[in-house]
Amino acid sequence: MAPGRTPDPAPGDDRRNRVPPAAAPGPEDSAEELYDAAPCGFLSTAMDGTVIKVNATLLDWLGRERREVVGRMRFADLLTVGGKLYYETHFAPLLGLRGEIGGIALEMRTATGGRLPVLVSAAVKRDADGEPVLIRTTVFDASDRRAYEEELLRRRRAADEARDLAEAARREAEAARSRSEADRARLTDALAVLQQALLPADLPTVPGLDVASHYYTASPDRLGGDFYDLFALGAGRWAFFLGDVSGKGPRAAAVTSLTRYTLRAAVFHDSDPVSALSTLNAVLYDRYGLEADPRHCTAVVGIVEPDAARGRTRVRLASGGHPPALMLRAGAPVDGPGRADYLTTPGGMLVGALPDAVFTPATAVLDPGDTLLLYTDGLTEARMDPDRTTLYGDERLRDFAARQVSTAPGDVIAAVADLLEKLGDGVDDDTALLALGVPSRPG
Repeated sequence: MAPGRTPDPAPGDDRRNRVPPAAAPGPEDSAEELYDAAPCGFLSTAMDGTVIKVNATLLDWLGRERREVVGRMRFADLLTVGGKLYYETHFAPLLGLRGEIGGIALEMRTATGGRLPVLVSAAVKRDADGEPVLIRTTVFDASDRRAYEEELLRRRRAADEARDLAEAARREAEAARSRSEADRARLTDALAVLQQALLPADLPTVPGLDVASHYYTASPDRLGGDFYDLFALGAGRWAFFLGDVSGKGPRAAAVTSLTRYTLRAAVFHDSDPVSALSTLNAVLYDRYGLEADPRHCTAVVGIVEPDAARGRTRVRLASGGHPPALMLRAGAPVDGPGRADYLTTPGGMLVGALPDAVFTPATAVLDPGDTLLLYTDGLTEARMDPDRTTLYGDERLRDFAARQVSTAPGDVIAAVADLLEKLGDGVDDDTALLALGVPSRPG
């Protein structure tokens, strides 16, 4: 056996079954001290509610002395007015019915008039005959729980308020969006009406000619400055013009209106296309030429004289800085040489840019099946590639026109209108189209 080791008990020795003695209880382990200094409140009351015993913990919470409570106050006297009302109407009757009750939220009144939220559990003690003799009550401080619940309620109210504000903001944004859409729709309608006012409602019927037109709007939110017209001069002659005013918006529309009415008046006064452009140049330069934001336009003006007897039409025209008209010949093979080519209009300075602009006349003859196509630069300046850096251009337009099976004005205009739709957002400027052609001979 090792030194200092206690020898094992011999067999039969009752020390094997002996329970070690419990440690001697210290002062803090006395039942009375455990009751008095418990982390919760304890009190006992007679059946009428008079306090007959209370621990120090509850007295400390309430700020009261034992002598002023024991035998002098009832449990209900320790409660707030609301707590007392609930105790008398619910707590006490339910305790008398069940004999015990637990986890009831009440408020106790401190000596200074403060409120202490508590959770109360109680049980009735009975004697050997089953008669109730006293009530034992346990009280837990619920201040932290109440604070937690109030914080939860505060946060819930804040969340509800934030949700209500967000919902109100959403409704306001929706209303604003609806108002904006309505305003935009009204603006779009107004712009469309104004745009139509700058164009002829319908093209007239011209004996010996087929005519067609189309106006492509690049953006319904912008008022374009493109224009065209066709009208009778008398004596079997007809006048037409097509052009594009610089800029966009209401001011461009005002210039367009001035241009249209000036050209109409000028052509009626003198049917020479060069004279008409010179008159327009003088009017625009006088009105806008010296302003900080001068206004000018491109335009092509022409006079057509159908010759029904010979089945052909003579066209006299002049251009002021406008893209050249495209001639489609019915007699040439489809997509072959001479099928489509540009009508040369030399000179052609911008109208209204200079006080003494010079314009040069040109002539063309349309045979049966031939069509003259006039257009504004929204078509040839449409952007092609994904980066929108390559312009559609004059050459592509000429090749496109040459591939058309039909050279009839209505078919040509429909094909070009479809092309504009396919170019989509690559077309960032309005495009006006006007086509005049001699009907093909039957057979």
